[in-house]
Amino acid sequence: MANVVPSFGSIKPSQKQQVLSTNYLQFTDKAGDDFSDFAAQYLPEIYEQEVERYGNRTLSGFLRMVGAEMPMTSDQVIWSEQNRLHIAYDNVSKLANNVDLQFALNATAGPNFVDNVVSANQTIVVMNPATGAEVKALVTASVGSNAAASANGTLTVATYTGANLSTALGSAGAVLTGLKIFVYGSEYRKGTGDADIRSVTPSFTQFNNSPIIIKEKYVVNGSDMAQIGWVEVATEDGTSGYLWYLKAESETRLRFEDYLEMSMVEGEKAAAGSGVAGIAADYGGTEGLFAAINSRGNVLNNFSAAAGLGEFDSILKNLDTQGAIEENMLFLNRKTSLDFDDMLASISSGIGGGTAFGLFENSEEMALNLGFSGFRRGSYDFYKTDWKYLNDASTRGGVAVSAIDGVLIPAGTSTVYDQILGSNIRRPFLHVRYRASQTEDRRMKSWITGSAGGAYTSDIDSMDVHFLSERCLCVQGANNFVLFTAS
Repeated sequence: MANVVPSFGSIKPSQKQQVLSTNYLQFTDKAGDDFSDFAAQYLPEIYEQEVERYGNRTLSGFLRMVGAEMPMTSDQVIWSEQNRLHIAYDNVSKLANNVDLQFALNATAGPNFVDNVVSANQTIVVMNPATGAEVKALVTASVGSNAAASANGTLTVATYTGANLSTALGSAGAVLTGLKIFVYGSEYRKGTGDADIRSVTPSFTQFNNSPIIIKEKYVVNGSDMAQIGWVEVATEDGTSGYLWYLKAESETRLRFEDYLEMSMVEGEKAAAGSGVAGIAADYGGTEGLFAAINSRGNVLNNFSAAAGLGEFDSILKNLDTQGAIEENMLFLNRKTSLDFDDMLASISSGIGGGTAFGLFENSEEMALNLGFSGFRRGSYDFYKTDWKYLNDASTRGGVAVSAIDGVLIPAGTSTVYDQILGSNIRRPFLHVRYRASQTEDRRMKSWITGSAGGAYTSDIDSMDVHFLSERCLCVQGANNFVLFTAS
């Protein structure tokens, strides 16, 4: 028997109320007609503010705190640093003849050539760092280094105590190496001249760095610029509204500002034979903070609280041999900062004990507001703070072992010779040089191209926001800096 299709009016209604998808007004999902995930049935409760789960995400501010920015008009910045005032030599050898000293230095012609400038009749101290033995002696003859023959300079001396050098140093005629000597004066016989005195010309060491060009870009099409969202934009630089591209543009700017600082901290010069150097001559890199300290500063490996004050005091002893800058800043990762806290806990004065806070206009409150705690050890004031760059998981933080644990940076300025001005001027130990002239300032450029957002430079339906900077870092007096490393 064939099925009979019910006619209109013959269908009996259900005894129960049915909730069907067709009972509600819904948006059409053209891809799959799946409406179950769309919140159109009920009014959703939406938080219009983003949760700052990573807090303040920016990393910049380090260089603004410890340095300065100055313009430059060249592809290279060169500065000169004074060498030692007094005459001293390391790696000197005592020969087996008991009276002669030989300079085990580079006597080959070139930039590393070191000459013997000690004169006859000068008085010297001969020190053996291995045993602590020392002797004072009168120079009776002096032979300079010979670059043409690659010959080292020699001194013939007579000791003020003991029969000869071997007796005074306890070497029994054997060759001694690794000695240190320095001149402390002179002694001449009555009625003698000074024809044998060697004139010492002041010397200096030159360093240089070159700027690099750093770029960033953000692109948004015109349609998205005219579209609002549910989430209110609240950017770090104060922008607000419901246009998402405003937040994206702001974050691009903030990320670029971080890149400016990170490039100055992490920068490396392209070494000869490196992959970067092989690409093109225009890729030369730039010397950043870590590279500068590692090259010509002080490096302390594996600092820990377990070593106690002895290890930290070794830093002070080394600072004594350098510029002895009284005020210094410590920027540390979490582990090293806690090690310092543990170390300071063993000092009766503790944190802030006797610290002058001169860097902060003698205001401890100002120092604390900036995140610094102070302590004094010996004749030095130290201001310690956690450096977010070393703790953030998106940069050097979040790894089991970090190669860089912190830096010690001298506060204040150093004296350098300005070749343009022809005089000594004072510059911050750490400062940024950026390219600029009367017509072009490349400290931080930003401009808009496209056909949206107020710019009408092309037929592309978008707003392109461009960022550019050309800069380099000058680390002057790197011998006063300390780099804390993990190995």
